[in-house]
Amino acid sequence: MSTSNISRRHFLRAAGLTGTALFVGLYFPSNGEEAKLATASAAETSDIELNAWVHIDTNGKVTIFSHRAEMGQGAFQSVPQIVAEELEVNLKDITIRFAQGDREKYGNQVTGGSSTIRGSYKNLLKLGASAREMLIMAAATKWQVSVADCYAESGHVIHRPSGKKFHYGELVEAASKLEAPKDIVLKKRSDYKLIGKPLSRQDSPLKTNGTAVFGLDKKLPGMLYAVVERNPRLRGKLVSFDASAALKVAGVKKVFKVQTGVFQTFRDGVAVVADSTWAAIQGRKALKIEWDDSGFEHMSTAEIYRRQNDLLKNQEGLSAKKQGDPDEILALAAQKLDVVYETPYQSHSAMEPLNCVAHYQEDKIEIWGPIQAPEWVQDYICGQFKLPKEKVVVNMTFLGGGFGRKAFMDYPHEACLISKEINAPVQVVWTREDDMTQGPYRAGISYRCQGALTNGQLSALKFKMAGQNIGHWMGAPKDQPNRSTTEGFLAPYYESIKNVSFSDIPFEIPIPNVWWRSVYASTNGFAYESLINEMAHLAKKDPLEFRRDYLKDERSRKLIDKMEELSGWKEKKNGEGFGLAITECFATTVGQVVKVSRKADGKIKIDKVWAVVDCGWYVNPDIIHAQVEGSVLMAYAAATIHQITFKDGLVEQKNFYNYLMPRISDMPKVEVHVMENDENAGGVGEPGLPPFTPALTEAIFDLTGKRIRKLPFDMDNV
Repeated sequence: MSTSNISRRHFLRAAGLTGTALFVGLYFPSNGEEAKLATASAAETSDIELNAWVHIDTNGKVTIFSHRAEMGQGAFQSVPQIVAEELEVNLKDITIRFAQGDREKYGNQVTGGSSTIRGSYKNLLKLGASAREMLIMAAATKWQVSVADCYAESGHVIHRPSGKKFHYGELVEAASKLEAPKDIVLKKRSDYKLIGKPLSRQDSPLKTNGTAVFGLDKKLPGMLYAVVERNPRLRGKLVSFDASAALKVAGVKKVFKVQTGVFQTFRDGVAVVADSTWAAIQGRKALKIEWDDSGFEHMSTAEIYRRQNDLLKNQEGLSAKKQGDPDEILALAAQKLDVVYETPYQSHSAMEPLNCVAHYQEDKIEIWGPIQAPEWVQDYICGQFKLPKEKVVVNMTFLGGGFGRKAFMDYPHEACLISKEINAPVQVVWTREDDMTQGPYRAGISYRCQGALTNGQLSALKFKMAGQNIGHWMGAPKDQPNRSTTEGFLAPYYESIKNVSFSDIPFEIPIPNVWWRSVYASTNGFAYESLINEMAHLAKKDPLEFRRDYLKDERSRKLIDKMEELSGWKEKKNGEGFGLAITECFATTVGQVVKVSRKADGKIKIDKVWAVVDCGWYVNPDIIHAQVEGSVLMAYAAATIHQITFKDGLVEQKNFYNYLMPRISDMPKVEVHVMENDENAGGVGEPGLPPFTPALTEAIFDLTGKRIRKLPFDMDNV
């Protein structure tokens, strides 16, 4: 890794943190070793790039730089809660700021894959503990006493025998001259005061009093506003446009063509720039545009799934994982299933529409916005504009939802192109219609799932998926299977089921697809766990007991026991349907039980959902509960309420009037239980979504005898 000397004084001035301070951070050695600790003073005399994490000023105020985005998943609470635990400070004394995009300083900054805590919690603990120990050493030196006689509490270092104490601000100057300790002893979980507690979120006041800055809140002097009329079919080309009427709209300044990068291709569009977003939208309505949409297929939904089903029947696909010989077992088995499951395309539809502010200035570009992947944006913009990394500055704001869509690079790229053309800062805003009709989307995928029983035992499983591969859009070799083909399937099954295979059948169409909450586990989970449920019934076994037979590791056993205990699984009554599913993604396993019954009018209702989460080490149970509850509702909507459909290559849904959102009355009662263990941390923002739908459809089968294998379905017409 190429590194350069960092000036402590320059960094603190740029960050608005001036004066004497203790500044402890991480740096990434060029030899590929794990991140190491250092102070700013040490960094100033060394050839290292210091990762900005913890800063303590002379007033004892603590500032933390968050390298990940906050889009509702709780980073603004969890990160300071971790640091405050080992630093021994009150949460109210901590300020958290967004770090700028910079892979060399911060490593991976992508807020996705439920990775913010699981990828950094150990370093955060070490940072807090290191700063605490340096402050204790500084106090002991001042008092000329043993370090062992001193301890830290509530932002103070206290001398145990005498009761004397310093607040941290009085010690930072001396502490900043010390070397970061090399060996740190972290607290035992039993000694935690903050971690593991359901503490109130630090960003809630900001979001309720209006001080939180989202992308749409960002304003710059002289900033203009833009919207873009984009080709409604990704690969279509602009033939001509007439802007005469648009330029007559009050406030419209300029109209011109833009070509925005979308994976390996470019989307044609016409930008309308004005002195307000409203004027830009009115100007766009007045445009007259001719598109050339020849040379590529204009797909419709029915054709997409017809092709996928043909592929599942006639092709084996690319092998993603195989053990044993499931084909031989399936050929000989007397008891077997061969079924197809279909899942729909979905929009991300984050409540905050896409937007971005960019300011192009000859040899420098600065960006502000709701961005999930700042270093990806920095890399992409550097490549497109031929600029070195230090000339492209990416600033994160709060995100009003992201779900994977705001980790993409197209909307920042578009803002940079427009700013360069008009030679001024600009805010580009996507309307809801833009967002819903342009994508990229969660891909709709079809699965052929086969299972065999031999002597009543599950002896073989074979899964084939046919759907678009995000990796191929990003340039991955076409002869490689989707690396997420097995996502969602529980690893312990491989120990007890000796014949298992997964394959991916390449399926490419000109409709862009990208990550969506829990990515491929969101569709895989429905297919794979639905087959497990169907195999249980083929074996004439209770679905929960059936899983016990094949999930024999201790963590799975304890999770199943807790699911049974919480839900009262063995106490089912007449007129009740129970279903369950267990999936794993991003190092977290979630089991869910869904209970349904019929309302007085005969329609099915969800009575309750029980979710058991095994995410290993965790920070804040309230955040876990909130993420699982949100995941359940998002999964419910994707399974029963909305889908993206296509006709002649055009998206049929335009806004929330025909891409319906769930209502408060749709939210089922959800009880969440978090398992306690000492395993490494897993993610919590996404794993709560995949198990809900197969548990729901199994519950409906338990109540009605009707199998649901195609999504979405109408709860009122089951």
